[in-house]
Amino acid sequence: MSVLTTDHPAWIEAEDGDRARAVRTSTGIWTLRWGPDGMNMQCFSGLEDVKPRLVTTDPRTLPDTVPATLHLGLASLGQSRRLANPWLWDAITTAILRQVVRAGQARKLYRAWCAEYGTRVPGPNGELSIAPSAEQVLALKDDQFDAIGARFHRSALKAAAEHYLTDGPRWQQMGADSLASALTAVPRIGPWTAAAAATDFTGDFATYPHDDLAVRTWAAQIAPSYPWPGKKDKKFGPMWTAMAGPDRTALHTLTLSTLTWGSHAR
Repeated sequence: MSVLTTDHPAWIEAEDGDRARAVRTSTGIWTLRWGPDGMNMQCFSGLEDVKPRLVTTDPRTLPDTVPATLHLGLASLGQSRRLANPWLWDAITTAILRQVVRAGQARKLYRAWCAEYGTRVPGPNGELSIAPSAEQVLALKDDQFDAIGARFHRSALKAAAEHYLTDGPRWQQMGADSLASALTAVPRIGPWTAAAAATDFTGDFATYPHDDLAVRTWAAQIAPSYPWPGKKDKKFGPMWTAMAGPDRTALHTLTLSTLTWGSHAR
């Protein structure tokens, strides 16, 4: 049995436990529903030429360098699937809205942002919404950011929108590491935000900021007896990458599986 990674705030849980989300690809808008029968995708508008892509990960393939308790806890998940965000602009927006705020607050902020200024779509379990485009963001007035609690993020979103309209086509052709590096050229996008956005878009979690609080938190809960470094100890990142060894795929699997353990739906 597979599980769905639900770290992205767009995933909405219905009363029956199903998860739903609307996404924009380069050719159309799709609605997705995850339930007992797995993933169902429907093209709501536009062309079906470019479908959303799922990244499949199996923690049971992790190397022996991963501590046994952590390996066992992750393996209990089984195979997982995560949607590689098909719209780079949404990935950038999501990462910016996560700056400085806790995960729960970021989720509420993202959903308010999409519902208020984005595109609304009828979903399988109720209305869904997609983030406003870069053009729409540049047209917003300052008080519109303030109205939903995004005053802090306003300058970063506007700067990112301006750069995206110019550099977006080039960015979309890059691999995860190159994309993360390129995004740091945008004012108020630092290494963490850039890496999170690049990872979300490409689906390559070897690029994810591995000393992120979420990774630390879930790892400690999965293997509480392991001597993890403290929350502010910079040894965590090197320790984490060493666990995966030299294989980039193993680092991707270790990181994504850990984040999935903390946020998933069966």
